[in-house]
Amino acid sequence: MGEDVDYRLGQDVFSRDDKHVGSLQAVIADRDTFKPRALVVKETRWFSGHVLSPGSSLLTDEVAIPLESVASRTHDRIDLALSSAQIRQLPPYLTYQYHPLTPGEVAEEGLVHLTGESVAVGLEETAAKSSAEIEISENENVMLPGADRLGTVKELLYDGDVFIGVVLRPGGFFKREVILPRRFLERGDDLALFAKLTPEDVEKLQPFEPEEPGR
Repeated sequence: MGEDVDYRLGQDVFSRDDKHVGSLQAVIADRDTFKPRALVVKETRWFSGHVLSPGSSLLTDEVAIPLESVASRTHDRIDLALSSAQIRQLPPYLTYQYHPLTPGEVAEEGLVHLTGESVAVGLEETAAKSSAEIEISENENVMLPGADRLGTVKELLYDGDVFIGVVLRPGGFFKREVILPRRFLERGDDLALFAKLTPEDVEKLQPFEPEEPGR
């Protein structure tokens, strides 16, 4: 598979001034067409400032990079057209807001005090995307009808902004990575992608054999 058509989740991301921003965590895509809209990048501890504030457990460290801000992609890295200063001015991808505790959360909070565990309760998490968009991340489940898991997402394959399919890590149906073409994906949400295949279709899925860099 050519280097110019895949998003390797976990891939390193760099600013225009060659600062290591972080790694690609997810692609925000159109819910119906899977067309990419933005990249979710998890900043390194140095870039986000976590190293300077180790006690700030709720300090957000993910940003959504608009697709038009991607300057280039290779097998090894994604380079942005934004400087490190511009990236640090982007709003966080995830925001949190306290809400009144439900009876169940009150009980959970009491359990936290007893066990000494650190769990955030009474917080609502909001992602900076619309209801018409979904987040596709590494290890996201790909499900078959009947709630059987086909595998988990490793890479997203695109030809420009046209979605080709996904590279799947093995589930219970096969033993090596395979390509699941777009035509077999019916829909997706933030928790899973949903495929419709017959047992015969599953047997015909092609193994994923990426080209070596530079070929």
